[in-house]
Amino acid sequence: MHAVTVSAPGGPEVMSWSSVADPPAPGPGEVTLDVVATAVNRADLLQRQGLYPPPPGDSRILGMECSGRVAAVGPEVSGFEVGTEVCALLGGGGYASRVNVPAGQLLPIPAGVDLIEAAGLPEVAATVYSTVFGIADLRDREVFCVHGGASGIGTFAIQAVRALLPGAVIATTAGTAAKLARVRELGADVAVSYRDSDFVEVIRGATEGHGADVILDNMGAAYLPRNVSLLAVGGRLVVIGLQGGVKGELNLGALLAKRAAVHAASLRARPPAEKAEIIAGVRAEFWPAVERGAIRPVIDRVLPITEVVAAHQHVADLGHVGKVILTIAP
Repeated sequence: MHAVTVSAPGGPEVMSWSSVADPPAPGPGEVTLDVVATAVNRADLLQRQGLYPPPPGDSRILGMECSGRVAAVGPEVSGFEVGTEVCALLGGGGYASRVNVPAGQLLPIPAGVDLIEAAGLPEVAATVYSTVFGIADLRDREVFCVHGGASGIGTFAIQAVRALLPGAVIATTAGTAAKLARVRELGADVAVSYRDSDFVEVIRGATEGHGADVILDNMGAAYLPRNVSLLAVGGRLVVIGLQGGVKGELNLGALLAKRAAVHAASLRARPPAEKAEIIAGVRAEFWPAVERGAIRPVIDRVLPITEVVAAHQHVADLGHVGKVILTIAP
């Protein structure tokens, strides 16, 4: 088969589309997919730089999600047949023409979504389901803030909260006027330029001083003090990214006074049983909203896998809104 290989940790130029060994036959509980498309995630950029290795036992090839067709079914698998079109959450291996996946991490292609678009759904859907609706347990009529609202996770989170919790107030941050306009179109009530405004002041003002009940944060240390300041009484901050650094100062007194909580969450390293439980929740709770059009894939651009270098550079430059998809020719 072919896959994107990384010659050494470094910039986008270290990647190339190369011939590699085929995966083994699928084991118990696994299926083999012929990959049609994959999506670029920020974790892929970190892995390419040598900063975020895949969990033990997962493919070393980049790619945390894909869509494709079932090519082979291993023992102890039911519900999937050769030729079935699916999308999948991966620990690695999406940037390849073929990959093995635990069957519990497969999702059907939702009605109204094409096979290529579906490649950009599993990782964002599973992340939002497990954090906003899981760890943080966001409730209707609460205030939800997501940083990086124009990102893949941000665009999905805004739509999912609007679809499932119509009384929630949704606030978000973004970096350009075009991105601020787009997140408002997706359902955000409050959109703040993180370059030009103090998001704490703007969101507190828009919520009559209440603040945010739940914050989904991709920045980490750089935003930690301001996120704690923004939290409402009983608020929950969930950190899923460290783009702004790993070490920050936490005012425990402020946290204590608000009876608030800070959580750190990752999806990739969870064991297959936990991932399967999350995927089952995504299918039950999010897929109906996708099929009725209340949640749609937000695709910035679709490129052939041979243009993976340009795709990574575009994501690194923060030029995208939603997901960048890479297609793999048969």
